[in-house]
Amino acid sequence: MIIREIRPGDAYSFWRMQFELDKETEYMMYEPEERSSNLNFINSLIRDAVEGDDLLLVAEEEGEIIGYISAARGVLSRIKHSAYIVTGVKKEFQRKGIGNKLVKKMNLWAQNQNIKRLELTVICENEAAKRLFEKNGFVIEGIKKNAMLIGKEYLDEFYMGKLL
Repeated sequence: MIIREIRPGDAYSFWRMQFELDKETEYMMYEPEERSSNLNFINSLIRDAVEGDDLLLVAEEEGEIIGYISAARGVLSRIKHSAYIVTGVKKEFQRKGIGNKLVKKMNLWAQNQNIKRLELTVICENEAAKRLFEKNGFVIEGIKKNAMLIGKEYLDEFYMGKLL
């Protein structure tokens, strides 16, 4: 398994991994089938990461993208020192340290980019993700009530942050 920055040729493989994640877990933002399959749009996201100030790392196993972490830097002067994190690993590859490796590599990137704050949200019931980020120095900063509607139930999210 390798962790690397995303490349322009990864659009379909990256989309496929996200599409599968959406079906495997309720904790991602998108419902199954809701994610755009427009490869031009996906290529523009990849181009923004490759050419811009953001980070998009993928975990790859035998040529297949199995997970990712993104760090989207604030675009305005007053928040450019912070980055918002999103991550996911396909179910069959979870609990193997891949998420931890992605977070650690993202942390190194953030330090090298002079980012002072990392932030994210986690569904309160997602104990594995909460533990992963706490293990990597993130703390719960608050609760976002009724943040997501999953099925017929509104679920809360933790706001989590880390100062570098």
